[in-house]
Amino acid sequence: MKRMISLGAAIGVAMGAAVLGTGAAAAETIQLKLSHFLPSSHPTQKDFLEPWAKELEQRTGGKVKIEIYPAGSAFGHVAKQYDQVRAGVVDIAHGLTGFPRGRLPRTLIMDLPFLAKSSDAASRTLWELYPEYLAEEYKGLKVLALHAHNPGLIHTRGKQVKTIDDLKGLRLRTPSQAISMMLEQLGATPVGLPPTQVYENLQKGVIDGNVFPYEAVHGFKLFEVLDYHLDAKAYTTSFYFVMNEKKYNALPDEVRAVIDDISGESLVAKFGPWWNEWDKPGIEDIKAKGNPITTLDDAQRAEWRKQLQPTIDGYLDAAEKAGVGNAREIYDAAVDTVAKYD
Repeated sequence: MKRMISLGAAIGVAMGAAVLGTGAAAAETIQLKLSHFLPSSHPTQKDFLEPWAKELEQRTGGKVKIEIYPAGSAFGHVAKQYDQVRAGVVDIAHGLTGFPRGRLPRTLIMDLPFLAKSSDAASRTLWELYPEYLAEEYKGLKVLALHAHNPGLIHTRGKQVKTIDDLKGLRLRTPSQAISMMLEQLGATPVGLPPTQVYENLQKGVIDGNVFPYEAVHGFKLFEVLDYHLDAKAYTTSFYFVMNEKKYNALPDEVRAVIDDISGESLVAKFGPWWNEWDKPGIEDIKAKGNPITTLDDAQRAEWRKQLQPTIDGYLDAAEKAGVGNAREIYDAAVDTVAKYD
């Protein structure tokens, strides 16, 4: 009898130890929430966020696991991401710099018209400017990357745009304050909308068009409700990829080391090639539908840029009045840096 009791007790102890061991292993796993504002089918998730999360998990031996929350999820609202990651509601966020409006005026200088011709040049410029000129906008955050998309086009429904005069009176979705000012200078009416709401508003006639790179034409199926496309390489839009700083600092040294290694300059360098690939399906969609694409040559772009100089000056004046005392210095640094990469 005593032997049976002892055996039973031993089994119980062993089972308890196994349960405790499982609990300890679970406790060692670090769960992180990562939010972004795009559909889960978008290449940003497939080519960038999922592989980044997988590499972090693999290189930490499974110690870190990331749950991704795209558009339509509890944390996928574009206007809330910056506040959510700063507050620690999510741990990591990939967001659009222009939403909410006015929050990151230094970074948004990269969105000024005719500044960069490519995602690669704009992204590398943002990262190079970050330590000296942009860092104060990200207090409370660990900046993992800053980047921009390939130059945007002017896409319209119903009316073809070939010249500046063709823009007059059109209602166009805008991604940022700088682009809003650009559109107003050219005679159009800017309408602020999250990317996910553009399709239905085009369909209903609430807006006449939008400014987007080719990638978004495919990603949001906008080719279905668009008729014409003007490739002016007029602007880029910037994005942030950031982590709550307290969360980052609380991670084990070896985890922080991996995050640092797979982020920063090595990550920023990937966005140019990525965006070139992401643009291809949009171009193919437009061609398959038979929509005409008009491309501005260098002389035409120079003329547009000349007409938009008041927009650039106006944005920098407004930024200075709002507290960005070195706005022109940032812009000049951006122009010089872009020239190295474009």
